[in-house]
Amino acid sequence: MTDPTPTPDESAPADSDASGTPTRQRFSRRALLGGAGVGVVAAAAGGVAVGRATAAEQVPHTSGVVPFRGERQAGIVTAVQDRLHFASFDVITDSRDDLIAMLKTWTSAAERMTRGETTVEDGAVGLGDYTPPADTGEALGLGAANLTLTIGFGPGLFGPSASDPHRRDRFGIADRKPAALVDLPAFAAEKIEPSRSFGDICIQACADDPQVAVHAIRNLARMGIGVVAVRWSQLGFGRTSSTTRSQETPRNMFGFKDGTANIRSDQTDVLDQWVWVGKDDNPASAQWMTGGTYLVARRIRMDIEPWDRANLLEQEQIIGRTKGSGAPLGQQDEFDTPDFNVTSYGAPMIPRTAHVRLAHPDNLGGIQVLRRGYNFTDGSDGFGHLDAGLFFIAFNRDNGKQFVPMQQVLSRQDAMTEYLIPNGSSTFAIPPGLQPGEWWGQGLFEG
Repeated sequence: MTDPTPTPDESAPADSDASGTPTRQRFSRRALLGGAGVGVVAAAAGGVAVGRATAAEQVPHTSGVVPFRGERQAGIVTAVQDRLHFASFDVITDSRDDLIAMLKTWTSAAERMTRGETTVEDGAVGLGDYTPPADTGEALGLGAANLTLTIGFGPGLFGPSASDPHRRDRFGIADRKPAALVDLPAFAAEKIEPSRSFGDICIQACADDPQVAVHAIRNLARMGIGVVAVRWSQLGFGRTSSTTRSQETPRNMFGFKDGTANIRSDQTDVLDQWVWVGKDDNPASAQWMTGGTYLVARRIRMDIEPWDRANLLEQEQIIGRTKGSGAPLGQQDEFDTPDFNVTSYGAPMIPRTAHVRLAHPDNLGGIQVLRRGYNFTDGSDGFGHLDAGLFFIAFNRDNGKQFVPMQQVLSRQDAMTEYLIPNGSSTFAIPPGLQPGEWWGQGLFEG
């Protein structure tokens, strides 16, 4: 299949801002240090931002604008940006009116920020010397940086959940909860920490400038004071998947190409089958989810030091691909179809416990999910071991029919699990996109 003509969601960052003014490449402290300078929010959420040194000629233009409104929310099949700030919030009020008012305010601010503007007009410096600014200001002059903001609603918003089994229906929406929105079950070989899991509302902020992404979450959190509180957040860098054919396959913290076989934005039939919620998936009370999807977020710490001591052959057999080219073992090119029947000295070239074999749709009854994860590095633990890994994000039509059975296979059989410690697990319902005049959650609360 040939590459499609890029849409605004899928194209590379623009070379000019929304007014047509040419941009210039910047060799800045943000470009050099990645997440440095975002410590105010990161510290509050218990995270530390660590980025990668980037040569001046590699710094992307950061003024590109991704449309905020449309059939789907941006940040799902949008060309994956390089930086992430993901936040999960607990709703701390019982007032339906206050929650709706906040969602309306959030929508207005989010739309402005995705255009590279402040949360309100002149919000950073123009409201008076003796008035607290309505915008924190750290993104002034940075452009939109292809910022996307994606909202989701967790099981706990509707009533009892893993985070609070005794919670009541505070907002009168229990009957509007989609059947597929249930907390993920426990899987083998995981050590889930509640402080890194669950939540009533999530916001996924992706951008090509880390300060733009952090600015967005920081301001939404500030605007939600008294209604929501940050439960946990995660900074990410170096995307670990691609959603368009124009993007090169990135590498994870194990050094291997990751997401080679990911669903692409032009595979509309595949997206309709495996990602987007259909009209027949829910009763009338939950039709607000038609055209949406379900997000799975998993914080997976990698056991970096033992992995680094494994020899190359062992690493490649665990993954099922060559480390250099990313080709399936026994093949020549990264995008060659894995041949699970090829043998060497009587044994499969791709071992039966290799990740590539076990995660392949042929081994899962055809199951696919859309991946959109990021690498993370949160400093070191008390033993001097690197706290780094994969912040796994996936979108699928039904967790119970897709992600859950897939993860059950991987957690029990995948040789890579020896080097993985999942310690955060959450799921959220992601509504469809907004039409002009609509606000986040309107279909849920007013539909």
